[in-house]
Amino acid sequence: MSKSLYVTANESRSGKSAIVLGVMQEIMRKVGRPAFFRPIITVGAHPDGHKDHDIELITKHFRLDMKYEDTYGFTLREARNLINSGRRDLLIDTLLEKMGALEKEYDFVLCEGTDFMGRDPAFEFELNAELAANMGTPLLFVANGKDKTPEEVVASAQSTIETLEEKGVDIIAAIVNRLECDDCFALAKTLQCKTRCEQPLLTFAIPEVKSLGNPTVRDVVNWLGAKVLYGHGQLESLVGEFLIAAMHIGNFLEYLSQGSLVITPGDREDIILSCLASRLSSQYPDISGIVLTGGIEPNANVHRLIEGWTGVPIPILLVKEHTHMTSQKLNDLYGRIEPDDTKKIATALGTFETHVDVMELGERCLERRSSRVTPKMFEYNLIQRASAHPQRIVLPEGDSDRILQAADILIRRNVAEIIIVGEEEKVYTKASQLGLEIGDARIVDPMLYERFDDYSETYFEARQHKGVRIEDARDRMADPTYFATMMVHLGDADGMVSGSITTTAQTIRPAFEFVKTKPGFSIVSSVFFMCLRDRVLVYGDCAVNPNPNAEQLAQIAINSAETARIFGIEPRVAMLSYSTGASGKGEEVEKVIEATRLAKERDPSLLIEGPLQYDAAIDPEVAKTKAPNSDVAGRATVFIFPDLNTGNNTYKAVQRSSGAVAIGPVLQGLNKPVNDLSRGCLVDDIVNTVAITAIQAQAEKGIR
Repeated sequence: MSKSLYVTANESRSGKSAIVLGVMQEIMRKVGRPAFFRPIITVGAHPDGHKDHDIELITKHFRLDMKYEDTYGFTLREARNLINSGRRDLLIDTLLEKMGALEKEYDFVLCEGTDFMGRDPAFEFELNAELAANMGTPLLFVANGKDKTPEEVVASAQSTIETLEEKGVDIIAAIVNRLECDDCFALAKTLQCKTRCEQPLLTFAIPEVKSLGNPTVRDVVNWLGAKVLYGHGQLESLVGEFLIAAMHIGNFLEYLSQGSLVITPGDREDIILSCLASRLSSQYPDISGIVLTGGIEPNANVHRLIEGWTGVPIPILLVKEHTHMTSQKLNDLYGRIEPDDTKKIATALGTFETHVDVMELGERCLERRSSRVTPKMFEYNLIQRASAHPQRIVLPEGDSDRILQAADILIRRNVAEIIIVGEEEKVYTKASQLGLEIGDARIVDPMLYERFDDYSETYFEARQHKGVRIEDARDRMADPTYFATMMVHLGDADGMVSGSITTTAQTIRPAFEFVKTKPGFSIVSSVFFMCLRDRVLVYGDCAVNPNPNAEQLAQIAINSAETARIFGIEPRVAMLSYSTGASGKGEEVEKVIEATRLAKERDPSLLIEGPLQYDAAIDPEVAKTKAPNSDVAGRATVFIFPDLNTGNNTYKAVQRSSGAVAIGPVLQGLNKPVNDLSRGCLVDDIVNTVAITAIQAQAEKGIR
């Protein structure tokens, strides 16, 4: 079951608030404890006295038990500042953490996108798309049909849907709102998603409801902070348009239309009286009221005249600002549903239920879980899974600045219990110079460690058949990498990560010598997690084995499938070759055929196919032609390359040409988790690798 839904528009005044009301009403019918979350709000935070309108509306009407600070992430200004200062990752990470916390505490989280009331709607659209994709939540798109022809509505909405799909967003429904057409339903049905649609797009159309879309005179009073001079009982009149009156009466009257709110300086008694007269005349449309500007009230005689009028026909308001400023303020006013406006709320809910199949939408929202996984989502899930059951991870490179910086982050986020190998004073001094807090890390100096002799003896017993003497064993254990690996081997640590300042050979040689491979496996191999824009693939082996034979290739496939499974990726294994099926021949093709047979023999339940060309493995359309009856072709998640040359070059080509994030190499096949870093790794790479190692350690203990 899905635990969230993201509702967004692509422009202002789409009526999104009314849609959110309707969606939350249906969610309340199906789940016990929902939450409401706006990643980005336009107004400032609560201490200023200004609360977000839609947060107030939803939390108050549905009586949600939530603290205001838990209902939003950042203001739009804060989000823009973070992005402009190069801290986009901090923005996304923080929002993912807040969203994750809500999903843990509540049964369902309804997210609402930005209001598009800023000066850069393109920025807001990109931000909403990125947030929905990274949160992994299905999306409901609200298209604005107000003041558009049917052709314009379809073109704009379809273009937006396709753009959202390109950005990796999982769209489940589109509602075209505020439509003014004869056959709105048929218009909405023309919209569709075009790529990777697991189910047809749900589409609905809702006509324009003036009582929802247009502000009332009361809304004007609240928006402007106006004083009501007359017509206190007529403030619910709907405003159709704002009309500045600056002409002589004869010309001005030509511009009156139904619901006009007339804006004029307070000393224009001629305009005031003509407006009052127009409401009494059947020859003119009914205006909604008058706003007098400049803080100027009518003179005493005009007041007397109005007061003597039996039942003043329209509201008359007074504001301090001049006419131009008043009109500018009113340009930002639109029909809003206030939390205490039971009439509007009932209208919004009734309209929604009349034009939307709430049962179908509710089932789709709750049953659908997005299949899209962005790099940020994958990295966030790594951290969450690792921190759920922290493992003891040893880092032998205590002299590395990046290792210490990563340790600081890992400790702050409770990803793992960190053990750093090095001289205690040197490690703490360097950390202090870097401004880091690593007080909760355990610092271990090999030469001072109480089990140093045990470690040396264990190594001696494991390697004496290779001519190793006890003196040699002690020298080996003085080496931080050998020492850290032995900590893992003997259970004093759950996993090791190294390689930021040492070579791959230095990192994995100790593991080969005494940690050894798992029973039934003869080799250690590796995978990379390739985080594409909307999914994560597993590539193996791209780092360790230069030219595996068929038996080794089968082992790599089985281990890679298990690694995928550990990290929540359903394994569908493609054994890659330059041939699909029987389309090509040769020794290398035969190797892949034999490896596929051996892997199936060892694990009959494994979904595996080979040989497959890469395009047939990943592209559903190509698969229909090259391998039409395959359960793997076109849907592969695990890609096994025939040799290191192919795998290493392919992962780098995909990484550099598509902007994919490559996480790895992740070693597999060992009895205990040991992982290698690139010497060019970033601090974030170290954090991710430690999280991966911790999850592998959890799996070794049966924690999933």
